[in-house]
Amino acid sequence: MKDSADQIRPENVFDDELDLTGVDLSMHSGRAWIDAISGIGDAHGFAEPLGKRHHAVFVEDGDTLLVTFESMPGISSYSQTATPLGWEMQAIEGWSNLSVICTADTWFRDREVVDFFDQLLDDGFFDEFEKVIFYGAGPCGYAAAAYSVTAPGARVVLLQPQATLDPRIAEWDDRFPEMRRVDFTSRFGYAPDMLDAAQAAYVLYDPQERMDAMHAALFARPNVTRFRLPYMGDALQGDLLEMDLVHPILDAAADDRLDVAEMSRLMRARRNHPPYLRRLLSRIDAEDRPLLAEWVCSNVTARLNAPRFRRRLDALRAEAEGRDG
Repeated sequence: MKDSADQIRPENVFDDELDLTGVDLSMHSGRAWIDAISGIGDAHGFAEPLGKRHHAVFVEDGDTLLVTFESMPGISSYSQTATPLGWEMQAIEGWSNLSVICTADTWFRDREVVDFFDQLLDDGFFDEFEKVIFYGAGPCGYAAAAYSVTAPGARVVLLQPQATLDPRIAEWDDRFPEMRRVDFTSRFGYAPDMLDAAQAAYVLYDPQERMDAMHAALFARPNVTRFRLPYMGDALQGDLLEMDLVHPILDAAADDRLDVAEMSRLMRARRNHPPYLRRLLSRIDAEDRPLLAEWVCSNVTARLNAPRFRRRLDALRAEAEGRDG
């Protein structure tokens, strides 16, 4: 670790206007990708290895800082340019970005990550920014909540986060048996408690995903708003990225206007998102509600080119005629 904030943030490296829009790291993988992204961090802020499984890359621009927790597989899957999500926000909003990246799902519980955030806290790193937003999804959402306590007054956006994997609290979550021996009780351990210092936190989840809903319930706090997004499934981040909603959600959170009305307005994009529509129709069919299914199929086919819904609509109407006949 660096010894001071001055060392963490070198002077005179931002003389040229920062623009990451043209950066494409998709030709790199593994160690070469780490070296490439670290080079950009060194040129525009800092880059620091955090043990063998984590890396921190900071790029400085505006006085709003977005702290993103991401995984290398996730970045490779969701970004055509293999760059962190926060770099898109730099390009669009001019925000600074601290990307904390793991090589695989680790829940960021390694000692080096804890020490890194303790160092940032001691150095007053987050005090230099007017606004700080923490963001993460799933295991990365856990980390975003857990480490947000180092920046009191931060806004925190979490997509289907885990609260803890301590089996004494979350023994009902059997999805990650390999994490049962990992320490979730020491510093920055129980994510919901770490949100007490946040200006506001937002938890997005599908209530029909039982484990996600149970974790979301553990985040109930006066400063936490939980948004129920039914039929969005268990890969929420991917769907929100496909609908181009992550940017406006983060922007609304930064401006303290991410309320129920704003989320409802944003989520109208689901009406044109085929995966959501398919999940909705499957649930209606499972409940054996043919009239409602017909209404949904009729609405979708009137607005979209949706052969699957057209075939289902024809079948429903034929069944209805058969019953009437």
